[in-house]
Amino acid sequence: MSNLPTLEFDAIIVGGGGSGLRSALQLAQSGHKTAVVSKVFPTRSHTVSAQGGITCAIASEDPDDDWRWHMYDTVKGSDYIGDQDAIEYMCSVGPEAVFELEHMGLPFSRKENGRIYQRPFGGQSKDFGKGGQAARTCAAADRTGHALLHTLYQGNIAAGSTIFSEWFAVDLVKNAAGAVTGVIAICMETGEVSYIKSKATVLATGGAGRIYASTTNALMNTGDGTGMALRAGFVQQDMEMWQFHPTGIAGAGTLVTEGCRGEGGYLVNKDGERFMERYAPNAKDLAGRDVVARSMVLEILEGRGAGPNGDHVLLKLDHLGEDILHSRLPGIVELSKTFAHVDPVKEPIPVVPTCHYMMGGLPTNIHGQAITIDANGQDKIVDGLYAVGEAACVSVHGANRLGGNSLLDLVVFGRSAGLYINQALTSGIELQASSDSDVEQAMGRLGRWNASTSTGEAPAQLKRELQECMQLNFGVFRKEAPMQEGIKKLEELRARIGDAYLGDKSMAFNTARLEALELDNLLEIAEATAFSAEGRRESRGAHARDDFQERDDENWLAHSIYSPETKQLSQRAVNFSPKIMDTMEPMIRKY
Repeated sequence: MSNLPTLEFDAIIVGGGGSGLRSALQLAQSGHKTAVVSKVFPTRSHTVSAQGGITCAIASEDPDDDWRWHMYDTVKGSDYIGDQDAIEYMCSVGPEAVFELEHMGLPFSRKENGRIYQRPFGGQSKDFGKGGQAARTCAAADRTGHALLHTLYQGNIAAGSTIFSEWFAVDLVKNAAGAVTGVIAICMETGEVSYIKSKATVLATGGAGRIYASTTNALMNTGDGTGMALRAGFVQQDMEMWQFHPTGIAGAGTLVTEGCRGEGGYLVNKDGERFMERYAPNAKDLAGRDVVARSMVLEILEGRGAGPNGDHVLLKLDHLGEDILHSRLPGIVELSKTFAHVDPVKEPIPVVPTCHYMMGGLPTNIHGQAITIDANGQDKIVDGLYAVGEAACVSVHGANRLGGNSLLDLVVFGRSAGLYINQALTSGIELQASSDSDVEQAMGRLGRWNASTSTGEAPAQLKRELQECMQLNFGVFRKEAPMQEGIKKLEELRARIGDAYLGDKSMAFNTARLEALELDNLLEIAEATAFSAEGRRESRGAHARDDFQERDDENWLAHSIYSPETKQLSQRAVNFSPKIMDTMEPMIRKY
């Protein structure tokens, strides 16, 4: 393996989205040799699709707003399995992180007085749930993610980060002690494979919505970092918790921001009835996303769906008027004309719950350090490995993320991982070098696809079957028998994918090879989701079971931990010890 080109950096960040670029910025500005490995040009990363805003108590809309109220909403939203020390950190540090973005030049929308515009979003309240709806989500029209990503990319260019654009990370390289020393990556343009070696490897690869047939996620959202971590034997936390966004455009899956409902839009069934008043009498259309998505599915199942097949509901915005729609939701007007062939100024948008966000991921602490579980069931830090953003599970989102908290998660924990790694690098990190056989092991998967023979099936068909299996058996509502079926189907798919055939083995810009490698990642994540969902025998947050309809705090007020080596589920305690606030005890979740 000594002829494999090796590139060396102080820190490498795998993924060029919001959290990855925020970590890289922190490190590059601190003078470290920093690389970002991104399979797409960084400003095409999926953060660019975030619409509604960054939820943060900066007290612009309401001078009395308080981060403690935001913390209460986030803990309640998480259905009480969000870690309260991490949520406290995110909500209290959030305003500082947002002001830093403003000073970097993020073009927020403004109020008349020049302050940042904040809009109402689901699950946000004042005075610990007693003071009504809060407007806490800082917005740049309905293109906040776009504004954030471009701002961070420009910052990285100025700070001198090395950006490996259109490079694909294949697998983690470990050393004899089990620490991570870098990644194997392919340059798409040439097909050349390199070992990128580093003292700190940060996974910032985002979500994996593409395990489902219908998702708001882009085609590239295949959870590559999560797949790499699972293959390396690292446990994953809360993988059953997938958020289904209430409003994906029916038939297309394209996201329609919650900001539409924040600005005063509302959902109606085929009879024109505003049905959320029945399910969430106080918050109505701005209840938690899991609550709204389930209510919509129930309306459809009970025969009140709209359209010729009765398979969606309608999002009504026409009453807001053309001026509001064109100034505050211009992207939505454009998207609904393109994908639903509907002008929301005149008629409602057909919408349906669509897979949107992965609350689970690699367990980390607030510094982004990856955690695994030792033989005695205790937390153990994985040397050299970090995770931030959607690929990480800190966990600030627990069983259900609140709208606008994902962008806050990106900047707060991207920043905190950068600060921690800077400190670690400054005080000196020495990792034992990986041997040739360690590097060879990380190359194994590439070798297996390159050696595949034409007796196997094509990856595209296998991917379609995997997505249909997940959509059918692990959707908004789940039941034991279909989940068992799904697990069996995935087992069968594992054998077939192991024998699958890569027809095109050329080097330059071979997208077929990348799709085959992505399929491996989708399989790992689908399996982690399936075992975790079948094992959690209760309903909590986004995980709703028809056969266990109640939340079971006695047995399941805990994180689920999935081990890829044994395919077994264990539990990890939730942190109920915030540093400043008193513990927020679990209560019945009402909106």
